[in-house]
Amino acid sequence: MRAGSIINSLGKLQGWNSITTNLFGHDVVGITELAYDDSEKKENVYAAGKFMVGRSEGNYEPKASITLLKEEVDAILDTLPPGTRLQDIEMSDIVVQFAMKTGRIRKDIIRNAEFTGNSVDIKQGDGSISVKLELIISHIDWNVR
Repeated sequence: MRAGSIINSLGKLQGWNSITTNLFGHDVVGITELAYDDSEKKENVYAAGKFMVGRSEGNYEPKASITLLKEEVDAILDTLPPGTRLQDIEMSDIVVQFAMKTGRIRKDIIRNAEFTGNSVDIKQGDGSISVKLELIISHIDWNVR
């Protein structure tokens, strides 16, 4: 290694402050947590001998949840007719953008998201109310340009 070379060339890392989440056409500010992932079951297939002869693929399984401050949930509910639940809202995409140190934006899209419930869990001493909302989604488009 030559003198003066940078060992950690990653520089400024992506963190919570580098993401923007867009829900229903506006950037969400009252968001405290976002989780999404997908998987596909894959298994080795065995036949003659002790080594695999191929690999099978199973169903695709995406998962997502979003945690919003109660004020953000209330703002969403205020846009709906009285008596309408979060679960009644039609499918919508959630766009997540990551600002990178290069100035590039990396974007993931959580497709066809719907809320599966709504709840409030607050206890003495809480200074704010966070609402974790599970989502049902069709799929995730990773690294969309």
